[in-house]
Amino acid sequence: MKKEVIANSHLDDMNTLSQVLNKLRERGFDNELKFSDHGRMQSEEGKDIYDAEDLKIIKTYRFEGASDPSDSSVLYIMEDKKGKKGYVIDAYGMYSTHDEEGFDDFIKKIPVEDREEQYIFHGL
Repeated sequence: MKKEVIANSHLDDMNTLSQVLNKLRERGFDNELKFSDHGRMQSEEGKDIYDAEDLKIIKTYRFEGASDPSDSSVLYIMEDKKGKKGYVIDAYGMYSTHDEEGFDDFIKKIPVEDREEQYIFHGL
């Protein structure tokens, strides 16, 4: 049964950042988290504010630019203690789009539980 769900889910079609973001939106996980000037993550509307220990990275996607290294990005899918999912987008290494002091340290403090895509996108 699980193989059918995976085979029919088109998860293999998620090769670009936009494809993964579209899949997140389809599943109702359109909750981009931003690193705030007070050193915490928060939802775009500012309703939810998180310390590193309030979150868990459940999946990381890396996307490489075909011809330009500055097109390389990383997408962290996160879950809070209540099960609400969100995401953070960044560029790799020296091309990081987060100039805020403490962003890299904050990300490193978040526990990682790398889940299979079918569990994230299908709730299995």
